[in-house]
Amino acid sequence: MVIDGKAVAESIYQDLAPKFKTLNRSVKLGIVIVGGNPVIASFVRIKERSALRLGIEMPRKDLPESAGEKEIIEAVRELNENADAVIVQLPLPKGANINNILAAVPNDKDVDALNPDIPEEKRLVHAPVALAAVEILERSDVQIKGARAVVVGAGRLVGAPSAWLLRNLGANVSVFSLEEGAIDDLKNADIIVSGAGNPGFIKPEHIKDGVALIDGGTSELKKRIAGDADPACAEKTSVFTPVPGGVGPVAVAMIFRNLLDLVEKRRK
Repeated sequence: MVIDGKAVAESIYQDLAPKFKTLNRSVKLGIVIVGGNPVIASFVRIKERSALRLGIEMPRKDLPESAGEKEIIEAVRELNENADAVIVQLPLPKGANINNILAAVPNDKDVDALNPDIPEEKRLVHAPVALAAVEILERSDVQIKGARAVVVGAGRLVGAPSAWLLRNLGANVSVFSLEEGAIDDLKNADIIVSGAGNPGFIKPEHIKDGVALIDGGTSELKKRIAGDADPACAEKTSVFTPVPGGVGPVAVAMIFRNLLDLVEKRRK
């Protein structure tokens, strides 16, 4: 089954819209953008369109590519004062201390769950991509508890939070990099979540029939966005998320679900 991420996201937005309305106040999601990268601009527009349909304000802090760490942190702190949650749009320019900048977003406003000083078990919400992976698995009736799950890559956006969340839901999780022989281990997996950023490296011969394959990798291949899995893998899987159009739209929707969760937790 090839997952239509846009359809899943639409279902989530339809669920969220009336809940935001019941708050009876404006909700603000601040965003810090450094530089003028057109790819980053595209990601920001997607978030802004989603915010608009939910009636959410998105105050921005646009900084030049030359902005230093102190300037970026100051922009984050200004948004902390005025917004319900804050996004630091990644990637940041080379040379910036990403950990220091992300640590400026407090736990109760960290809609992306990226503050490196907060352990997973202490987070108020979890990483949108990891939540999107679980959402897709659960909607597809994939049994997570007791499943053999292999996570490829241990990055902060996909691999590490996905491994933690799947383990917390009862899966038997292994995390590998490509150098550690992940290809061989994929053959025994019931669930695969990949965030390696290596276009098309997972081939049909690397996976077993009926595996649920969540492709969270994004790379550029011949001027097009590509995932970690060869599209031909879809023929062997029970669940397959294409790139683009699979996990991505659902992860954006999860940002707004996280936003609602943070706002409601503060109210309580």
